[in-house]
Amino acid sequence: MRRIMAKMLLITAAVAVVSMVAGCEQEMAVSPKARTMLFNGRDFAGWKLHVDDPNVNVGDIWSVRDGVVHCVGKPNGYMRTQKTYRDYRLHVEWRWAAEPTNSGVLLHASGQDQVWPRCIEAQLKSGSAGDFVLIRYTGITVDGKVLGDPGKMFVSVPKKQASSEKPAGQWNSYDIDCRDDEIRLYVNEVLQNEGVMASDRCGWICLQSEGSPIEFRNIYIEPVR
Repeated sequence: MRRIMAKMLLITAAVAVVSMVAGCEQEMAVSPKARTMLFNGRDFAGWKLHVDDPNVNVGDIWSVRDGVVHCVGKPNGYMRTQKTYRDYRLHVEWRWAAEPTNSGVLLHASGQDQVWPRCIEAQLKSGSAGDFVLIRYTGITVDGKVLGDPGKMFVSVPKKQASSEKPAGQWNSYDIDCRDDEIRLYVNEVLQNEGVMASDRCGWICLQSEGSPIEFRNIYIEPVR
């Protein structure tokens, strides 16, 4: 029993160290005082577009037309805020331009730019919007259960309700509350997931390219209620 307890303490300590090293600097992260538009409807000012392959032209993946971000969905990558944020409510609207596949809103992202950065994902995979995905050894507690695994780079946490997504071609809304170590996910105003004791509490906000054409609009943050 002592050996088991010692091993668990070592794992917990290792996760804590990784969190401190990989996480963003809290004092450097922006906490909004009023509603702040992250996407200006014209261009990608304030954002960085990333794919792992330096030979890929990111302008072939993301574009802006009529106040909407158009993403072709391939190859995998993301658009991320240049600033880091903490303690906010994020509002994002999305719709599938064709067959719904996969995407995500990456919260508290940090570390180096890579297709799977350290973050807590608010899932956008069709039928699964509202799931958490713990990426690169992050953690969160849901319904009293500590989730996250130092041996697994991806840990999925299912949403609580039946899907509240709209059909392809219709606009959906994600409202995401991040307050200190708490995260709550609302899909079309339905609370789909909530967790506490998140390992990471600040970082970039990213929108993924991961499958098929998807569109985003009306992206802003405001003080969390």
